[in-house]
Amino acid sequence: MQGEEQLKTIPQYTYNERGDDDDPPTLSSHTLAALKEFVEEQNRTVAPNDEEEEVGEKVCLVAEDWRLSQFWYDPLTADCSARDKRFEQYGSNFTFYDYNRPDDLPCEFKHGFQIVVADAPYLSKECLEKVVQTVKFLATREKPYLLLLTGEVQMDRAAELLGLHPCGFRPQHSSKLGNEFRLLTN
Repeated sequence: MQGEEQLKTIPQYTYNERGDDDDPPTLSSHTLAALKEFVEEQNRTVAPNDEEEEVGEKVCLVAEDWRLSQFWYDPLTADCSARDKRFEQYGSNFTFYDYNRPDDLPCEFKHGFQIVVADAPYLSKECLEKVVQTVKFLATREKPYLLLLTGEVQMDRAAELLGLHPCGFRPQHSSKLGNEFRLLTN
């Protein structure tokens, strides 16, 4: 097993209260077990239709990857949200979006959507401002319906930039993400 081989290369560490530097540091059994579980999880490969959940006829949900700053919503919330380049397998039904290039979208999308759902990838002012720029690019000029999934820390800024306010639905994440999330609408 590759994970076990990696664990053999990790030195064992303990905290030495006496301050002696003669003994090599070691990990406690609990810490070592947690590290082993983590390494095994990272080395686990996902086979098609193994851990992926079939949705509808053709769409499979991909597993979250925390290294890509991905924290998947629970299944109920996921029915309403995000995509990344792994979804290019769906061809013309997918357009890649990078919030750093807010207007880098097909021209036919400009003011072409009455409903726009956005989920800013980071809880920074700069990120939200760029996502707002994209929302304004996509939304029809007359009575668009806007939905923004974001942390509670962005509520005031979203109200200022788009006139959005929290609704009753509370997005939940499948893992225990520490930020309170809200769905903001107009």
